[in-house]
Amino acid sequence: MLIHPTLDQLNQLGLHGMATAFGDIMADAEATSLTHAEWLALLLEREISHRHDRRLAARLRYAKLRHNAAVEDVDYRASRGLDRTLFQKLSAGGWIDAHDNLILCGPTGVGKSWLASALGHRACRDNRSVLYQRVPKLFPELALARADGRHRRLLRNLTSPQLLILDDWGLEPLDAAARHDLLEILEDRYGRRSTIITSQIPVEHWHQLIGDPTYADAILDRLVHNATRIDLAGESLRKKRPLRAQES
Repeated sequence: MLIHPTLDQLNQLGLHGMATAFGDIMADAEATSLTHAEWLALLLEREISHRHDRRLAARLRYAKLRHNAAVEDVDYRASRGLDRTLFQKLSAGGWIDAHDNLILCGPTGVGKSWLASALGHRACRDNRSVLYQRVPKLFPELALARADGRHRRLLRNLTSPQLLILDDWGLEPLDAAARHDLLEILEDRYGRRSTIITSQIPVEHWHQLIGDPTYADAILDRLVHNATRIDLAGESLRKKRPLRAQES
């Protein structure tokens, strides 16, 4: 069999998973016992797996999640008020298909960002587009973008992902420009995309945090009324676990 020409042709066609599998199978002493159909099935299986892994890696690079977290690793033993049944339902992603939102509130260290990242990772695995942003950095970046012509493009980038994670909302009040940008983002996403908000500030205080009553009504209407709310409590998990094992 002309092994090297076959490998070259597979790579030229972009069938890199099949090319790798072809070399592995040929190196296996039991390969001679495989039928043509079994050969083909193995090659196709490896190509599909290879393409899935590449797409997932690309989605995760784009998402830029804060934590390398997985829903399978969530600790339900911690005393923080996280309902296992509810969170596992959220992990399935039906709320993203329905274009609903999710609000995670609670004191620092109870795992809000980690849980949001875990849901984002699961969404990437389910072939959904995800983007993570820290709110304290996002609005200053948008303000700078107004001066160099990137503002509209950045807003489009924030409205296009199927799941947008806005982390650490409410650490400081919004100025007029930030209020306007937030409303633009939520207006474009409302009924079309899903958003996760994490915050140390209870939802009841968000109206005051936004500042302008008209903007506050509009923003909260688009964010809260179709959102699942999870209110976490308890001591910081950072005090209880080694650094590499922390949810934050």
